[in-house]
Amino acid sequence: MSELDSDVAEILDEHRFRRALGNFATGVSVVTAETDGVPVGMTIQSFCSLSLDPPLVLICPGRASRSWPAIERSGVLSINVLAEGQDWLARQFARSGTDKYAGVSWRPAPYGGAPILAGSLAWIDAEVDSIVPGGDHLLVTCRVRAVGARNDLDPLVFFRSDFVRARSASKRPGYQVVSTHGT
Repeated sequence: MSELDSDVAEILDEHRFRRALGNFATGVSVVTAETDGVPVGMTIQSFCSLSLDPPLVLICPGRASRSWPAIERSGVLSINVLAEGQDWLARQFARSGTDKYAGVSWRPAPYGGAPILAGSLAWIDAEVDSIVPGGDHLLVTCRVRAVGARNDLDPLVFFRSDFVRARSASKRPGYQVVSTHGT
C-alpha cells in the first residue's frame, strides 16, 4: 500500500482533514467595517478573487464569528491583505472581546468608509452582494468598488498553522515570466 492509499482511507478524520488543508499556504486578510460609527474587524484566511467582470471577491467568515454580524449589518467592508511582519495584526483581529484597533493606524476607504489598515499589502473596498450558508462558514460574495496595492512589500503567509516567510517573485534575481495563459 502506498502512502497516498493510507491517507485516502482516513480522509473523514477531522484532524487529518484539517492537517491536509493546512498544507495549502494562504494569504492572511483582515476584514473591516464601521457600524454605528464604531470600527469592527476580523482576521480571515478564506478570501479569493471570484470574477473580473463584474469585479467580485469571496470571503468565508465562520458562522460562529462574533464580529461578522456587525460587518454584515454595515453592508460595506474593506479586505486588508496583510504584509509580512503584520502577524501581530492577524492575531489581534482574531481575538474576541478586546479592542482590536488598539495601536492600529487606519484611514477610511474611498467608497464605503471601512477602515484600510496602515501598511497593508493591498486593500479591497467592497459591498456585500450575497450570502450563502456553507457548512460552518458563510460564502459571502462582495462587489468591489475600489482597490489599492503596494509592490514594495511581501505577503503574510499562513502555512501549517503558523506564519511563514515568502520571497516575492519581484525580488528574486533573474525573475522572468516563463509562461502566460494562451501562449
